[in-house]
Amino acid sequence: MTARIIDGKAAAADLRRRVADVAAKFRDRTGRSPGLAVVLVGEHPPSAAYVRSKVKATVEAGLESFEHRIPAETSQERLLALVDGLNADPAVDGILVQLPLPKHVDDQAVLTRIDPEKDVDGFHPVNVGRLSIGLPALVACTPLGCLMLLQQELGDLGGKEAVVVGRSNIVGKPMAQLLLQSNCTVTVAHSRTRDLPDVVRRADIVVAAVGRPELIRGSWIKHGATVIDVGQERVEQPDGTRKLLGDVAYGEAAEVAGAITPVPGGVGPMTIACLLRNTAVAAHRRSGLPDPEGL
Repeated sequence: MTARIIDGKAAAADLRRRVADVAAKFRDRTGRSPGLAVVLVGEHPPSAAYVRSKVKATVEAGLESFEHRIPAETSQERLLALVDGLNADPAVDGILVQLPLPKHVDDQAVLTRIDPEKDVDGFHPVNVGRLSIGLPALVACTPLGCLMLLQQELGDLGGKEAVVVGRSNIVGKPMAQLLLQSNCTVTVAHSRTRDLPDVVRRADIVVAAVGRPELIRGSWIKHGATVIDVGQERVEQPDGTRKLLGDVAYGEAAEVAGAITPVPGGVGPMTIACLLRNTAVAAHRRSGLPDPEGL
């Protein structure tokens, strides 16, 4: 078997088009565009590149972009004051503080300062709690994108056995909650899971989000399973170049799986598209409008 490639780029482009349509209707109705504020502290090169991508995608989708770049030595108090100002700004519907932050800043203090209604990253305890009990919430972008790809590929997920490898607050835990809400039977595995290959082999759906390049081998994959690879690590090759690898040994897994996301071109594009989606949803909720259809 050669697995079908799940095209995250195409899925993300389609979602961005739908967000643009929703944003245009919102603008016609309210006289303004949904607004996304992005805060970058310092010049961490990968973060700076990611912020550029987010700002570009925001503008292309017809959303208002508010970009705040501040020095790495900025105090936590000044950063919190900036967040307070964005919370109070009626033009801002979504706030994203790019991680990682400098070591002198408490990440949780900053993330929990964001108004939950503007928490388009889905990291605030209020949104995490609402997700866990099945209430409407702004959901972390990467797991939300993974769920959309799974639903696009498989349709109804009910009754399927899913294994999430990784238990981070950013991906693993919210991913498990989303799969539970989709009526999957869910196992969360991690670095201390006994007999990890055997656990993964049970799965109809494997979501790999453990941050260890090519940890999951093709021999671990159930024949015909759907594999979502969240990992993105640049690994030095024998010739001195660096290659972007996922958490799954792609070549091996593609010979066994029914469908698989590539790295790059799989989950990554969906993360940014879901950020735009969350901003549009937040704008509607803050304006007292029903959630937009089609997102």
